[in-house]
Amino acid sequence: MSTTVSARRALRRLPLHLAAGVTVLVCLFPVYWMISTAFTPNRDIQSAHPRIVPRTWTLDHFRRAVDADGFGLFWRNSLLVTLGAVLLALAVALGASFAVARMRWRGRRQFMLAVFLAQMAPWESLIIPVYIISRDTGMLDRLPTLTLVYFMMTLPFTVVVLRGFLSTIPPELEESARLDGCTRLSAFRHVALPLLAPGLMATSLFGYITAWNEFAYANFLIIKQQDHRTLPVWLSSFHNIFGTDWGATMAASILFSLPALVVFLLLQRHVTSGFAAGAVKG
Repeated sequence: MSTTVSARRALRRLPLHLAAGVTVLVCLFPVYWMISTAFTPNRDIQSAHPRIVPRTWTLDHFRRAVDADGFGLFWRNSLLVTLGAVLLALAVALGASFAVARMRWRGRRQFMLAVFLAQMAPWESLIIPVYIISRDTGMLDRLPTLTLVYFMMTLPFTVVVLRGFLSTIPPELEESARLDGCTRLSAFRHVALPLLAPGLMATSLFGYITAWNEFAYANFLIIKQQDHRTLPVWLSSFHNIFGTDWGATMAASILFSLPALVVFLLLQRHVTSGFAAGAVKG
């Protein structure tokens, strides 16, 4: 009897399992094709009948990508801009989320509504206003401008998640610390802040990937100073009047994706709980 029931349950779940498998294949196949192309010689890439599994493997595309002009410089630029935006967003969002979650003041609901509206705004529609402001203030072609733009892009989400996560921490813990002689700031730093680690990890990952992958603003705000461009713009350098060097482009894309992958693997334990906590509490 139990065997029959288990078989029926397995049959009912079969369509879900098939759908999940198809979804995984559809999502991972472009990634596999990128990796496969990066290791495939040019003669096979340009073949009229490309193979899913390369016949021969090569590392020439990676050598060409690493030896390309500006690889190390643009890597450094992307790292500086990304880390600057993430750290700045975390510092500001911590104060904002603490004020919203722990204090009662007039306009608190309106403030959170404004944050939600900012989060929903399509940032592509703000390129022209940002460009005009940057031009009029003499901030074009500067890395701090990109840092501020990425900071503004990641700040609303960071505030929302940290505020939701902070709401799950009982305020009585901080009150007990204050009874022991801590100030409000000291109680938050010693009691609540360590418990915020999953939320900080989740928002850091989101901010890092957003800033690391951003192309439009990096291409639009850095015009004359080519040395101030970032890695997403550098990827377009493999396209010239003779066409696109697909092997080098795919190899460069893998090198570009590795830092984000490493950060995700390091923070993945805390990401799920951080996102869940930020989404549940209102």
